[in-house]
Amino acid sequence: MAALAAQVVPLTGVAVTFTAAAGGGDTCPTGAGVLLLVKNGDSGSHTVTLATPGTVNGLAIADRAIAVAAGAQVAIPVTSDYRDPSTGRAAVTYDGVTSVTVAVVRALVS
Repeated sequence: MAALAAQVVPLTGVAVTFTAAAGGGDTCPTGAGVLLLVKNGDSGSHTVTLATPGTVNGLAIADRAIAVAAGAQVAIPVTSDYRDPSTGRAAVTYDGVTSVTVAVVRALVS
């Protein structure tokens, strides 16, 4: 499991660096303006799952699963809803990591 760091995106823009998705999953920061970027270079679809550690009236909130089609790129907001209180980070897993790369960005707001 890799701890992904957020790349700050200034108003002038920035080249984003992607890294291979970890087979055991990754963790990343959460909050307003944080996006998990996923590129699927594989010939088949993959599913990215964000764990939702919260509960409502004692009932678990379902995790968020996002399908990423073959050859597609998606941007997934990583709001504070995904923040694990014990780590302060979101837990991200993948159904497969072949040709899947990821990056986390945080928009710099003025």
